[in-house]
Formats: sequence, C-alpha cells, structure tokens
Amino acid sequence: MTFALDHLVFAGPDLGAAVAHVAELTGVEPVPGGSHVGLGTANHLADLGAGAYLEVIGPDPAQPEPSAPRPFGIDDLREPALVTWAVRTPDIDVAVAGVRAAGYDPGDAHDMSRDAQGELLSWRLTTPGGLDGLAPFLIDWGSTPHPTTRGLPKIPLLMVTGVHPDPAAVDVVTRALGLELLVRRDRKPGLVAVLRRPDGAQVTLS
Repeated sequence: MTFALDHLVFAGPDLGAAVAHVAELTGVEPVPGGSHVGLGTANHLADLGAGAYLEVIGPDPAQPEPSAPRPFGIDDLREPALVTWAVRTPDIDVAVAGVRAAGYDPGDAHDMSRDAQGELLSWRLTTPGGLDGLAPFLIDWGSTPHPTTRGLPKIPLLMVTGVHPDPAAVDVVTRALGLELLVRRDRKPGLVAVLRRPDGAQVTLS
C-alpha cells in the first residue's frame, strides 16, 4: 500500500484571521471550502501542487457551539498553526491493516462529510493528532472528487519538515507508512512548510 501527501492542516481559533494570515504570508488567498456540519468548523482551501492542498480550518460562525470539542485542538489554540497532515490511500481499511502490521496503529477509519455550497462531500479518515500532529492521519476520498479538482488557487509547496522532542518516534510512524519526513529535535513539536509566493519568494508556514 502506497501513500501520498493529501493535505496540510492550518488551524486557528478564528477562521477569518487564519485565512488572512495565509493570504498575507503567501500572496494567495485560500477560497471557501465548506462547513463541517455538527463539528462547528468550516474551511478554506488552496492547491499545493502534486495532488495536495492546504486546508485552513477554524470555528464556523454560522454554526452553534458543537456538543464536543472541535477537531485539531482548535478550541485550545491561541493563534493559527500548522497542526497536522494527511496522507491519501485508495482503500483505507486495507491501509489501516497494513500499517498496523508494520508497527503503527493509526486508529480505525470513520465517516466524515462537509457541505460545500450545497453539495455534500463525504470521505473516510482515521483520527488526527498522533505525536503532536506529526503522525499523519489517513484519508480515503472514495468516489468524491478530490478538492484539487475544483480549481483552487495555487500556493506551490516546496518542502515539509518537522520538529519534535522524539524524532525517533516520528520515524517509526513514517517508516510504517513508507514515507520520509526530516524531523529536527526540539522541545516544541510542529510541522514546517516551505511555500513559494507568486513573486517567487519562499516563505515558511508553521
């Protein structure tokens, strides 16, 4: 089973502020993706190239407060941050079994959906959040068209690296997935993405 980078998750306590941050940094404004009904979140999206995208996610002001905490630790964030990443697979049940056999348990897959301007999009994923977000979650879009097929604005991704107090633990996960991620040792964990602006300048999102 092979995996490919599906998307990076940039989350914040205020969706509008998170989108504005990305727009100011990159010179490209992510466009509305839709609402995660019942979760209290909505997102904006941008194309990173090579079949991957950036998801900017935060509280949805059009929804009431959810009954459970919002995903990605959004309720505890004080400022926007690159909180985790997702890898894509065409058969998530087979993928979960294979990764478990390789020494890493990504958790069971569950159903998700989003209202994209009146169109219901659905997919399956494992629970995000492992190793402070450096362990990617798995996602399977099934028959739903991938977000990158929807004409998103482009912010080319040049590189993704990580920072973690235990790089070896992250390496166990990425090896089980057949992936490589350069991880530097430091006390504060996180992901670092290098992006290219329309003027050619390189910027860092973390």
